[in-house]
Amino acid sequence: MVKVLMIEDDVELAEILSEFLNQHGIEVMNYDEPYTGISAATTQHYDLLLLDLTLPNLDGLEVCKKISKQKDIPIIISSARNDINDKVEALECGADDYIPKPYDPKELLARIQSLLRRYNKKPLVEGVAQPKNNLFRIDKDSREVYMKNKKLELTRAEYEILTLLISKKGYVFSRESIAIESESINPESSNKSIDVIIGRLRSKIEKDPKKPKHIISVRGVGYKLEF
Repeated sequence: MVKVLMIEDDVELAEILSEFLNQHGIEVMNYDEPYTGISAATTQHYDLLLLDLTLPNLDGLEVCKKISKQKDIPIIISSARNDINDKVEALECGADDYIPKPYDPKELLARIQSLLRRYNKKPLVEGVAQPKNNLFRIDKDSREVYMKNKKLELTRAEYEILTLLISKKGYVFSRESIAIESESINPESSNKSIDVIIGRLRSKIEKDPKKPKHIISVRGVGYKLEF
């Protein structure tokens, strides 16, 4: 699960964002005081920092400077301060993105996923060890997937979704994140369209598509792959 550190003194907003992101497979730890947030950032592992600028006791720009000097971590500034000088200074201090408040949590989710993809500098399926039981094998050059050494006949969308699920075994992907990660799928596609593609994939890899053992539904969230 992706772990996000949030430093935000608006506790109500932090709870709303934490709950929303958690539904999409992102665990959030929030600190409403900058110094404890800095301590957490420099002593614990997080995949991304979401930072407000208007904080008690220490300006968010200073927090950004301190953390970026000590940790190699992607940083998104989330702030109601829309002055262009604040934006420029934040980026110069080490921030990777700046999202002005107010915003839709869906936009924040998309920015987090986009930044993590760019920060890793590789598609999710690259650099992932093949499963020990060799159930699936991915040929990225030919864009083919083999199951027990048998080539699966997949559409482009099916290939993208299946390789995404394979890339993080057991990780729960929301329907929204699946749409965002898949190049051939419109990010605004309905949940039903994702479900249809998942159904087609199950018909190709499951012994009994009605009782799937590999592509598992996680109620209220999305799908994960088990093998």
